[in-house]
Amino acid sequence: MSKEIGITVTKNDDFSEWYTQVVLKAELADYAPVKGLIVLRPDGYSIWESIRSALDEKFRKEGIRNGFLPVLIPESLLGKEKKHFAGFNPEAFWVTHSGNNEIGDRLALRPTSETLAYSMYSKWIKSWRDLPLKINFWNTALRAEIKATKPFLRNSEFLWQEGHTVHTTPKEAEEEVMKILDIYKKTVEEELAIPVITGKKSEKEKFVGAVYTTTMESLMPDGKALQMGTSHFLGQNFAKPFDVKFSDKDNVENYAWQTSWGVSWRLIGAMIMVHGDNKGLVLPPKVSPIQVVIVPIYYSEADAKKVIEKANEIEKILLDKKIRVHVDRRSELTPGFKFHDWELKGIPLRIEIGPKDIAKQKVVIATRHNQEKTDLAIDKIDGEINVILEKIQNEMFDAAKKMLQERSRSVDDYEKFKEELEKGGFLYAPWCGDENCEEKIKEETGAEIRVIPFEEKNQNTKCVYCGKSSSITSIFARGY
Repeated sequence: MSKEIGITVTKNDDFSEWYTQVVLKAELADYAPVKGLIVLRPDGYSIWESIRSALDEKFRKEGIRNGFLPVLIPESLLGKEKKHFAGFNPEAFWVTHSGNNEIGDRLALRPTSETLAYSMYSKWIKSWRDLPLKINFWNTALRAEIKATKPFLRNSEFLWQEGHTVHTTPKEAEEEVMKILDIYKKTVEEELAIPVITGKKSEKEKFVGAVYTTTMESLMPDGKALQMGTSHFLGQNFAKPFDVKFSDKDNVENYAWQTSWGVSWRLIGAMIMVHGDNKGLVLPPKVSPIQVVIVPIYYSEADAKKVIEKANEIEKILLDKKIRVHVDRRSELTPGFKFHDWELKGIPLRIEIGPKDIAKQKVVIATRHNQEKTDLAIDKIDGEINVILEKIQNEMFDAAKKMLQERSRSVDDYEKFKEELEKGGFLYAPWCGDENCEEKIKEETGAEIRVIPFEEKNQNTKCVYCGKSSSITSIFARGY
């Protein structure tokens, strides 16, 4: 990566290098000494905290509480659901020693927590009165991503949340699956300004151990798909091996019905890719660590005092409005340098103020997402800044939605499918439901079924690959 100040490649010419430069130079994260691991810097962590707060607020309304799980899981416990763990075993890190002594039963560094959570749930649940049980865990997970690592998208350790719920009936559990997916969709669209498509995964792509998996998928500007979050109906697939049972009102013992669901800091990576530009990061106001930066402009000591005083007054006005604001008081840097610095870091709104502005009782407003500048009367700051920030948020979502729509196409011919796939994007195509066709398409083109959308109506048509009768429209894409 270039050590020069600012982004040295364009988003269109070298998307991968552009992305890496934005992550590092906008000071969201940095590489750790161990390959596959990153260090989250304060701005990056602040964005994660905003996502966490938005989700927690919604979780609480659904009666979901937060808990904590340890990171080490005994191998003997993981073996209770062999089919589930087989999918994670190649990526598992193992602890085999304590000091110089072998520990006996190997301990896995948590790749996911189903086995650990449900072994505890079986102890806690005795009666229908204990249900529903709804717990969310804010954890890290560890999976050995050594070869194709990329900050926020593929790391050996990542921040995420994973929820695990237990219910008396399958209907209640399936309703929970959909409630969570809706929470995820609203959070990603309303906080991160990224449109998503929700639906089900194919049988081949579902979570190992689930009856079915629901997902939300988004499209990145390079034409690749990114899975943004999943919510799984587990049925009784884990309840039986882990003895998660309850006695019903007639004192009859039954296996419980379960769900699990999660999102990770991959959402931050998606936000960077969708909204960033050739100058760097572009942050949606709702998650930006700083929503408004004030840059005082002066060239003499006499001007400095009154300009900074006015900047401080504006800062107080915005703080009183609960706006995250910062005054750039660095005297050793030029205004131009400061402008570029805050643009690189993606701050949604910049207020510029100098002696001439004060004389005219106005400030200059610069919006990061569209690079527009306008004047705003100082006495209107109190009532207008929140309106401007909301407008920025909405315009960023609209721009991302337009990109998604423009790069989504319907195809029903396989040759046309392969041709369109090279352009990137989402391809809506009929599929017969046969896993063999799904595998052949992936083998020949690299495209997967990313999601079978809920809103797509079943049509009597022909499978894009084999030509057999099809009633399923799936979205195919190459993905991260």
